[in-house]
Amino acid sequence: MLRSIKFARSAGQLLQLKESRRFVSVDPKRGTEFIFSRLSDATKASPLIAKLQQECWDGYVATGRGCHTLFQLLDTDSSGAICWQEIRFFLENVRESDINPNARKEVLESAAEGVITFPKFQQWLIKATKVDQGLKNSYAMENYQASIGNAPTSADAEHSWNKHTMSQSLRRMQYAVRGEVVIRADALAAEGKRIIYTNIGNPHAVGQKPLTYYRQVLALCDLPAEFGVENSQIASAFPADVVERAIEMRKAVGPAGTGAYTNSQGIMDFRKDVANFITMRDEHVAIPSNIFLANGASHAIEQVLTGLIGNNRDAIMIPIPQYPIYSAIISRLGARQVGYYLDEESGWAITERELELRRTAAVERDGLDIRALTLINPGNPTGQVLSRDDLEIICKFCAKYDILLLADEVYQRNIYDENKEFVSAKKVAIETPGCENLQLISFHSTSKGFIGECGRRGGYMELHNIDPYVQTQLYKLASSGLCSGVDGQMMTSLMCRPPIPGEDSFELFTNEEFAIFDSLKRKAVSLVKGLNEIDGMACAPSDGAMYAFPKVELPPKAIDEANRQDVTPDTLYALSLLEETGICVVPASGFGQKEGRIGFRTTFLPPEDELDRAIVEFKRHHELFCQKYT
Repeated sequence: MLRSIKFARSAGQLLQLKESRRFVSVDPKRGTEFIFSRLSDATKASPLIAKLQQECWDGYVATGRGCHTLFQLLDTDSSGAICWQEIRFFLENVRESDINPNARKEVLESAAEGVITFPKFQQWLIKATKVDQGLKNSYAMENYQASIGNAPTSADAEHSWNKHTMSQSLRRMQYAVRGEVVIRADALAAEGKRIIYTNIGNPHAVGQKPLTYYRQVLALCDLPAEFGVENSQIASAFPADVVERAIEMRKAVGPAGTGAYTNSQGIMDFRKDVANFITMRDEHVAIPSNIFLANGASHAIEQVLTGLIGNNRDAIMIPIPQYPIYSAIISRLGARQVGYYLDEESGWAITERELELRRTAAVERDGLDIRALTLINPGNPTGQVLSRDDLEIICKFCAKYDILLLADEVYQRNIYDENKEFVSAKKVAIETPGCENLQLISFHSTSKGFIGECGRRGGYMELHNIDPYVQTQLYKLASSGLCSGVDGQMMTSLMCRPPIPGEDSFELFTNEEFAIFDSLKRKAVSLVKGLNEIDGMACAPSDGAMYAFPKVELPPKAIDEANRQDVTPDTLYALSLLEETGICVVPASGFGQKEGRIGFRTTFLPPEDELDRAIVEFKRHHELFCQKYT
């Protein structure tokens, strides 16, 4: 039987086979070196063939590439089609958890009725690697039809770039924060329905006012000098410290102004502000050359993972529940995610035993290479604040196994429990014996805290103990995007160096910040309390960040209905909540959770009176939903 197998991973194993003839060729279509081997019937069902199929499948699951190779590997008689026995042998030898259960059943039934050709196999792979049940294409299809003025009979037939030929890594990528529920919310809003968007941490979109000092400085930085800092009337319109800061920042930007490209790593004076901020916070020196300004923390995270992930056996450990940007980027870059579960019953705590258990399974059972571990502190979506002991456990674990630690610290100012405080991962790493050589990258953003300037896309990452060569390559990657947005760079500088006592703007700035903080603190308490008073809901305290992450008990008939509709139970629940109340939340399945758990994530950012009404609506809807499916 003619067989093609990737040379790099499989040639050495194939050479062990008896009674076979081999030759090496280059496949011109895929541009990859392959080894072709005609194997005797005695080897068709051998453990080696099973292992090769597993390896090829692993590569496809990670990267979305290699479907031709996988098909040829399953087509043991070179007939150009896969029969029932061949697909059954394959399914018995690959990890069951990698394949969508419905697709497993479907392909066996299809093969029993007749052979599976390559086009059918390609279609099946899309179903087999479906990440979850939560995302439909119906709304996108409606928009497409509206844009061209007619409805095509087949979405794929009229386009060479379609769901089969597109990047399968992108197809499998999920980002629930703006998934099906939000798409439906936007459609309802376009029809005139009032929507309360609690799906995303976007403070200004739900009523939080911008801080005056920041907006004044930014305005003067953008205005032509003759209308701004050099205008004779400026002193009567802006406080003196605002004008002084704007002049300083304009000088740092340079004569070309805010519309020109900057250094790819960010303007040096602004990076100095970030370094001084970190130095004062941690009481350990930070240097500007280790600071990269970025279009928000998400962009910085993507840059790091792009530079880190090298092959489809690379894996990143992420907390479960997690912020979906991590699983989305990991999936798109062709790596594997290894979840370590936070303990909900203990306030979403992290344990050393859980870290060791998940790492051992990934490395020893699945043969993965753990490259990095992500922590989110304070937690998103869980709202917990990590203690110093928690951070020491994580730092020691990463140092022990030489794992890069990625510290997502964008909510470091959003802490509402007076008995808890933010401690940076860098501070703990420096002060903990055994962590002297820990590789660490920390992230911060202007989108959170009390600033909420999400649209300006400002943020930074700090590199600590990172190989100098790798750092130069990250600079090269940043250079390919020329630079981060100048508005975001200025916003990051302002975040790290706000007004100080004695300056004209200090009192107003402090009062505005306190009002935002005090309101967030009240809303965090009232939302969690309100959810816990609903029969069938349980919600851990939100000590930090901007979210509540309740667990919801649903009637069995509701779960049956979700299965019938091919959606997750919490997607069914969230869509029902949206239609009934106009409240837009994110299904908890989009963040990851223990099997059998059902829930959602909601922010507590809307104004207090609106949030109070939402709490009443949460209760009313839950009662209606449970009555409907009882």
